[in-house]
Amino acid sequence: MTFFELTDISFGYAGRNTAVLKHFSLRMEKGEVAGLLGQSGCGKSTLLRIIAGLELPDSGRIILNGRTLVDPQHFIEPEQRGVGMVFQDYALFPHLTVGQNILFGLHRLSKKERLLRLEEMLELIRLQHLVKRYPHELSGGQQQRVAFARALAPSPELLLMDEPFSSLDAHLKKDIREELKLLLHESNMTCLVVTHDQEDAAVICDRIVQMTNRT
Repeated sequence: MTFFELTDISFGYAGRNTAVLKHFSLRMEKGEVAGLLGQSGCGKSTLLRIIAGLELPDSGRIILNGRTLVDPQHFIEPEQRGVGMVFQDYALFPHLTVGQNILFGLHRLSKKERLLRLEEMLELIRLQHLVKRYPHELSGGQQQRVAFARALAPSPELLLMDEPFSSLDAHLKKDIREELKLLLHESNMTCLVVTHDQEDAAVICDRIVQMTNRT
């Protein structure tokens, strides 16, 4: 059974004559990692924003684990979608420690549950020894792992990653790609990765979807 489904998604920004997305469709299975590959301006990041609920498509339907997030009659608010997101710059809170960043989205859990989840996430990303460090005290790779753990901590059903390696140098990128691939599969996370780098997509993704400016 299809776990995540985009059907006939179209979108255009107000005041522009051309559509950013035209009738885009995609299906994913549970635990699959799919890459959206394409040049700047083809609508990759816009599509992630639509899935996350930050933009409303002009038409189309989004279904996640049997639940309709968007169609002509439905719109589920972003915080109720069960979708996590990792941004290009990781968007860590500079005034919060590693532990506090990971705990940020877990306010609905009890204190005991929050601490247990933090322990699980730190073990997954292997940064238990840095729990009290601040983002500026971490390497780029460590920041990326913390951003991943923070997005994963609330147990989203779908994880979106927007150019997750764009701020890393080539040597570090190679190591982090392999590490992230392992983390995604260990957590059985269904993940959609936006990138313009074919090698990034080839290493991490089970499947690559090529987007063009005509998508």
